[in-house]
Amino acid sequence: MKVFVDTNVWLSGRFRPGLCAELLEALLESDTAILLDARVLDEFMRIARDKLKVDEPLLARAAAFFHEYAVRVPAAATPAAGVPDPDDAWIIAAALGAGADLFVTGDKALLELGAIEGLPIIAPRTAYERLHGLA
Repeated sequence: MKVFVDTNVWLSGRFRPGLCAELLEALLESDTAILLDARVLDEFMRIARDKLKVDEPLLARAAAFFHEYAVRVPAAATPAAGVPDPDDAWIIAAALGAGADLFVTGDKALLELGAIEGLPIIAPRTAYERLHGLA
């Protein structure tokens, strides 16, 4: 299975204990390909550094984690249609281009879409429950 993980899930999963951290661990244990593109990685690093004030050693460990465990997919050539936020349209397009089976996000506007071009957009809890056979 290939799962594209949105920035907000990465941030919560890497810097806070809880569901998103448990989801990332479950994805790793299930031998799932965890996808991201340069936009998500850049946004992750920018928010972690500028908003969350994460120090450089922890940022370096996060970068090493991505290098070792995530599959970096090519940036999309065009944004996905039907996505209200232009920034999100590029990320969804990257997920579609990579053939993702799921797009996991905490973004309410994206979750309300439900799916784009057959790509299910689901919440971290739903993804966690699916991985554990609960949904």
